[in-house]
Amino acid sequence: MTKDRVTACIDGSAIVGVVCDTAVWASKTLAAPLMFLHVLDTPYAVVREDLSGAIGLGSREYLLDELMLLDERRNKLALEQGARLLENAKRKAERDGAIGVATEQRHGHLLDAVSAVEDKTRLFVIGRQGEGHGVQQSSIGSQVETMVRAMHTPLLVATGKFSQPRNYMLAYDGSKTADDALRRIAKSPLLANIPGHVVMVGDNNEKNRQQLEQGCAVLLDNGHHIEAHLIQGNVSDSLTAFREDLCIELMVMGAYGHSRIREFIVGSNTTKMLAMSTVPVLILR
Repeated sequence: MTKDRVTACIDGSAIVGVVCDTAVWASKTLAAPLMFLHVLDTPYAVVREDLSGAIGLGSREYLLDELMLLDERRNKLALEQGARLLENAKRKAERDGAIGVATEQRHGHLLDAVSAVEDKTRLFVIGRQGEGHGVQQSSIGSQVETMVRAMHTPLLVATGKFSQPRNYMLAYDGSKTADDALRRIAKSPLLANIPGHVVMVGDNNEKNRQQLEQGCAVLLDNGHHIEAHLIQGNVSDSLTAFREDLCIELMVMGAYGHSRIREFIVGSNTTKMLAMSTVPVLILR
């Protein structure tokens, strides 16, 4: 099956509008249809106990019936709210120029839902925070890191604001998987017209300089406008400082080999970087 669409996961969070704007940009840049996906948690079911012989049996059964009715109402309201959320997102996306906009609502867990549509998706867009977070909070939703670890499709994480990025930076370590990520970027229109910075954190030696030069050649040969940077220091702190100094507007990271950047991407530093970033983060898997 063709992986040809952008799938944006939306909920009732404070940054749902930012997720929509980020997804519309990606859809238009890739000339790809856009799907908005809303996932309802599996409805809670009230378990009836065997109350034979219990004192006040009638009262307890009455309360259980009331709980079941309340839960049915809650699920119905959540379904209606989700449908309205999807309709508003679709209307806004179409107004902003996205193509082939569709919506889908599923029940269950988010990871199961996105796994079910991964074979049709070339890029997922998700908000950094879920419904329990505010726009300005430096934190990530409980399911974001799970998706980062589990998905094999690129993931674009929207933060507290969005504007069309005018540059990007890519963390690079010279490994085979890092070179694979460069080749994917080189062939994708998503970053083709945006100036980029390829950043390697490591010792300033001949080996690293050659790896960085060879890696950059993949992008340069495909018409990308990039600059190479070999910097030293702690991976997390060095990349953060670089982003701030050059006013980077989009970060690109990948799950690389077994290097320090690999440890950075899949470890606690990923959570820290996503939580503190003021710009979208594209994670390549």
